[in-house]
Amino acid sequence: MSSIDRTLFKPLELSGDIRRNLEDFCRNARGDILRMTTLAGSGHPGGSMSSLEIFALLWSQANVDPCSPLKDGRDRIIVSHGHTSPAVYATLGRLGFFDLERAVSTFRKAGSSFEGHIERSVPGVELTTGNLGQGVSAAAGMAIADRSRGIHNQVWVVTGDGEHQKGQIAEARRFIRAYGLNNITVVVDCNGLQICGRTDRVMYTDIASEYRADGWDVTEVDGHSLSALYRALKPEISPRAPRLVIAMTVMGKGISFMENDSQYHGKALTREQLASALAELNLTNDLDELEKLRNSKWKSKGDFNLRLPYCILDLEGTPIIYPADHKEDNRSAFGAALMSLAKMNPDNLPLVFDCDLEGSVKTNNFKIEYGDHFFQSGIMEHNTATASGAASIADKVVFWADFGVFAIDETYNQHRLNDINMTNLKVIATHCGLDVGMDGKTHHCIKYIGLIRTLHNCNTVVPADPNQTDRVIRFAATHPGNFFIAMGRSKLPVITDENGEPFFGKNYRFVFGQHDHIRKGSDVAIAAMGNMVFRALEAREILREKDVSAAVYAVSCPLCISPRLLKELMDYRLVLTYEDHDADSGMGAGMALAFSNMENTPPLLRAGVTFYGGSGAPEDLYRMQELLPQQIADRILRELS
Repeated sequence: MSSIDRTLFKPLELSGDIRRNLEDFCRNARGDILRMTTLAGSGHPGGSMSSLEIFALLWSQANVDPCSPLKDGRDRIIVSHGHTSPAVYATLGRLGFFDLERAVSTFRKAGSSFEGHIERSVPGVELTTGNLGQGVSAAAGMAIADRSRGIHNQVWVVTGDGEHQKGQIAEARRFIRAYGLNNITVVVDCNGLQICGRTDRVMYTDIASEYRADGWDVTEVDGHSLSALYRALKPEISPRAPRLVIAMTVMGKGISFMENDSQYHGKALTREQLASALAELNLTNDLDELEKLRNSKWKSKGDFNLRLPYCILDLEGTPIIYPADHKEDNRSAFGAALMSLAKMNPDNLPLVFDCDLEGSVKTNNFKIEYGDHFFQSGIMEHNTATASGAASIADKVVFWADFGVFAIDETYNQHRLNDINMTNLKVIATHCGLDVGMDGKTHHCIKYIGLIRTLHNCNTVVPADPNQTDRVIRFAATHPGNFFIAMGRSKLPVITDENGEPFFGKNYRFVFGQHDHIRKGSDVAIAAMGNMVFRALEAREILREKDVSAAVYAVSCPLCISPRLLKELMDYRLVLTYEDHDADSGMGAGMALAFSNMENTPPLLRAGVTFYGGSGAPEDLYRMQELLPQQIADRILRELS
């Protein structure tokens, strides 16, 4: 552990003693970078060496605490180019956030927390990154969440120069400027190289001009001069705009044969090269001892057991009950539930993100009433997916409402990183399925279950009517974890019980993963999802006229086909799944997979979307896909005959 005075950037200049200590710190940390990458036989030493002074200065001088890395109100340091993990681990280890020897000796070892790209589970690391281009968006989300909690802190996000070729950063910097997040400083490690050579030849990008055009203050500085870096990174008392600091650096800085050589972007040194490099740094070559530690001492999984915060609303309020004769779209029920939750939790208001669709996704009333907690992102879905996810792990409940094709299809990569980061985001995906109708195939979100199936930490819910939607929204707001809540566009009838009362009425409480047995039957079971539940009830009535007794189940959690449901389905002659979703990747596919692991299962029919729909009224599109109630009943009758 290195002893370096923490100034919180208060002095005007970096003192000589601190500068000399940091210079020695960086010399030793360069040795750590080279040892761990050579020991692992892989990694990214070149960019780690060029970013090192930036990391050392920020983590040693900012308001962060090695003894309490998750302390409330801390400054945030986000590393977007997560492949520079060797420099991050060397810096944090030497500052006492964790055992440095463990980081060096287990880097990239299976079971170690010190992975090839930085992980949020490591003390001092704010976000798991590596998918380039998302760090600036994450900084925006965390800054929004902190500001909404009355926290006045600094947020630095360190990026590579090559990743500015990605468009999401342009979205993020506009969002940051629009919302006056002037406590954000973006730092670019501008070493001029990427995997295929010089960045200006691979894909020319004028980073400074682009930021200036969007209203940022821009500074260029020697990225290896600690004194110059200190002046550039030191927060201003009353900044007029967010800041960009372009740190001109040298890839492989400090080792003569590595400097300005792009091959070392992602290539570890050989043992012979390491020996030469450590001698150049005047450091001991202890690789053999570290290799023994790697093979013997650190055998258990290196989890840190940090308490990763998850904010939930304390009160879910009184559910809204829509009467049996009411017809409403689920998205309006979401908007009403959101307003109810906000009124019940005035001291912990959720944050709501929107992408130019507030009227359609029904967040407009929240915007009017709670404008300082509503964030209009414009047509920038990639930034919004990352920013809202990052805000959700900064101790706020966060909703993002958007059309399904944008909320999941377009932003899958961002949700994948959210999933890895175990975020706490509530995505409300409206306008899903062929129910979107006239907008046509480009806007029919029909494969979302298949996409979300690949995410390990996302709870998918497809409510059947406005009453169930109300309960689902309240559940998601008062329970931790990522939720993807899908709904269509059209108004739906209220699902009723045998007595004509709302099925999801006053005695109903949503339980994630639990199916709902809407109607009993003895011959056939129709397992329906979302806006097909009321149509399943219509198909049931058609079958009853043909002396076929059909049960109807509402499966609102299509990725949780419970053992109880499977057991009940075994008693029927035939099971049909019914969904406004791609038949080969949705709820029916999940049912087929579950059946494949069982014996003596009934025949399974999967009714769903089998080809891209066109423009037309939903009922006409359903007819073309043979999904109308009469067509479903006819299919069942043919199968039974």
